[in-house]
Amino acid sequence: MTDSNFIPVKEYDNHGLFRADYRFIQLDSIFSPKSHGPPTQVLDDHFSLVAPIVATLNEPNHTARKNPPRGTGPADSHLILGSIISTPRLRQFWPFPIFALFKRCRPISKFKKFTPAMAVAVANVMRKPPPPSAFFTPAGLSDLSFLKLLAAMAGDIVSADSGEMPRYQRRNARCLVRRIRTLVVLIEFLIETRRPLPSSAVLCFKELYIVVHRARILLEYCLQSSRLWLLLRNREIAGYFQDLEREISTLLDVLPLSDFCLTADVREHVELLRRQVGSSRIYVDYEDEELWIQVLSFLEEFGKGRIPDVSDLKSTFTDRIGMMEARDFESEIEFLQNQINSHEGAVDTEADLATIGGVIAVVRYSRFSLFGAQEVKESNKRTTRRPPPLPVRDISALPKDFCCPISLELMRDPVVVPTGQTYDRHFITQWIAGGHQTCPNSGQNLGNAVLIPNCAIRSLISHWCAANGVANNSPATGSISASASTASKAALEANRATICILVHHLSTGDNASKATAARELRMLAKIGKENRAMIGAEEQAISFLNLLLRSQNPTAQENAVTALLNLSINDANKTRIITQPGCLRSIIRVLRFGLTPESKENAAATLFSLSSIQEYKKRVVEEPGGVEALVWLLKRGRLRGKRDAVVALFNLSTHPESWERMVGSGAVDALVGAVVEEDGVAEEAAGALALLARQRVVAVMLGWEEGAVAGLAGVMRVGSERGRENAAAALHEICRRGGAEVAERVARVPGVARVVQTVAVEGTKRARRKAAALARLLQRREWGPMPLPAPASGWRGAGWGVETTTGEMSPVAVPVAVL
Repeated sequence: MTDSNFIPVKEYDNHGLFRADYRFIQLDSIFSPKSHGPPTQVLDDHFSLVAPIVATLNEPNHTARKNPPRGTGPADSHLILGSIISTPRLRQFWPFPIFALFKRCRPISKFKKFTPAMAVAVANVMRKPPPPSAFFTPAGLSDLSFLKLLAAMAGDIVSADSGEMPRYQRRNARCLVRRIRTLVVLIEFLIETRRPLPSSAVLCFKELYIVVHRARILLEYCLQSSRLWLLLRNREIAGYFQDLEREISTLLDVLPLSDFCLTADVREHVELLRRQVGSSRIYVDYEDEELWIQVLSFLEEFGKGRIPDVSDLKSTFTDRIGMMEARDFESEIEFLQNQINSHEGAVDTEADLATIGGVIAVVRYSRFSLFGAQEVKESNKRTTRRPPPLPVRDISALPKDFCCPISLELMRDPVVVPTGQTYDRHFITQWIAGGHQTCPNSGQNLGNAVLIPNCAIRSLISHWCAANGVANNSPATGSISASASTASKAALEANRATICILVHHLSTGDNASKATAARELRMLAKIGKENRAMIGAEEQAISFLNLLLRSQNPTAQENAVTALLNLSINDANKTRIITQPGCLRSIIRVLRFGLTPESKENAAATLFSLSSIQEYKKRVVEEPGGVEALVWLLKRGRLRGKRDAVVALFNLSTHPESWERMVGSGAVDALVGAVVEEDGVAEEAAGALALLARQRVVAVMLGWEEGAVAGLAGVMRVGSERGRENAAAALHEICRRGGAEVAERVARVPGVARVVQTVAVEGTKRARRKAAALARLLQRREWGPMPLPAPASGWRGAGWGVETTTGEMSPVAVPVAVL
């Protein structure tokens, strides 16, 4: 029995763990192997026992303070940690429970009597730790090797002080680097002396490793983030720096410096650092705050219907923020747009999204007002790297039931697993994906691992967040589309002014300016339905884009056709495009002879979008070369190109007068080939064939083609639910419209009868209905009218090819995605 394992305490009788003769508590018994559950559960279960120990030791009148034995006085309270980490049960969960335990105990010295209820209250208001990913320390290293690793990582941060520093938060960054430089002096001294470290010191240095790691992440975040993003989060990021200062202060308080035999100069440096971090306060640069207010004032001007003066824009963005070139503006826009798309960090509410979207609109207007439509070459464009994510900051009095047991963070999307436990969907999904089949809390088998939304907890979290002013990023309230960023009046007015400038450059600019203007119109049409309506309503905007489709500049042509694709999502713009003289012909020309594969793909997607209106289907079908170009893309294009072509052909097939054109142009042949090859578009091709097979001539052709029947049967056998429905519908139409002889040929194809029976039992409701009707047709002996004569060999369309280049295809989904 040694002092490091036992600590003198007052007379408490909790759980019968105190020894009356020695008036000691053995800490090993608190974290014994009999304890079960995750580390946080163990910590909460026994916090009421450990808290009085530290509270007692810190009491001014406690007898142990007058003549404290080694390891029991407040100045040597680090040895309490040394006794705790001697237990294998807790050591495996290091470092969070141990260090959080001590941090929880520190502020409670004023309590004479510390009850379990008080322990829970204190635990709720203590610092919420960073995410678990920040708690990894290297294992299997000797103390000396670990100190060398820590010194190397801290040295990397110190060396950055002589290099690039963030434009904003510069003072906080330099101050943090100076703190770490002093710690490097201490670590290097310990490396040189090679003295063995006490277990409590090793614990502290491991915690320091985590703090230094977080400091590096924070500095990288400030370096890689955009200027405007740092201005937006000025106070929050300053709070992160202050958090690290407090962590360092806590570490220096518990570090056993007396055991290190420090030299006078090293001790002086460390003591000075301890005083500095102990008295540090959060620092917010109010010049940066004023600069952000100035940026928001431009947004307010647009909101009032007034356009800010160009000289004011130049003074703010160029002179004060340092955005000296057009590429700087584009990099800022790209970064901020990425934050909206990813809902990163502070982008939690609709107000945040609207504000950032409005700032993007102001920056875009400023870019074209100050620099025109000059082209920014890709080689000169600043690459925008996504900064490392920052941990969620502390939330005061966070209810335990609202925290995910895995991440210890506020749950965004609470779900219930089969064992009845509630977790955040993101973290429990990661747990299951990692191969775990048991509940993290209870250890019970998860079975089928069905995740059921916990609507009650989600509602309680939303109400608590609203009452406490905490941002709630749950899917119910925070999953707002990027188009919401342009919903504010200010953003709309700024975008409207930008559109006028871009259309002017489309009409009067040189080729490079036109290409840049088309690209920006493409991006504006992508991010908001309001923008699509404003561009379409702008006089001659579609006319100028139509002229640009004939450009010999591949980039200009691609941006023009993609802009038209994005604009066509708006129904009013569909009419404008169709009625624009020569515009449909130009789109088909790009589909046939486009300068890039992406141009051809997006031209096909544009035809699909235009054909979503019934009256325009016939116009697209009758336009010379249109269907043939889609057929060629379906036969020879890459996967994404084939998808664009097949969905366009599917849409066109819904028109009752399109079948003759489809047969004559080889579209039926191409669709059959897509079904037989099963190259990723078989399901969509089967749907198009089901529509075309409603015509008796097409049904007979397909029925006599054994490969077509076998391909449709294959889709029924291994396809998705939708694919099986389409294939069953196609075979049903073939047998129903083709007559007795066609049905007999279909029945004789190997495997058809079996797969029809399978789908009739196991398919979806629609698939079962179609399969049952098909089965009845295959079994019937009395057929309807005699079929047409068997088609002669070579009935298939000859196809139609165009010269093209090959390359990667851009994605276009159904419904049409904005590009």
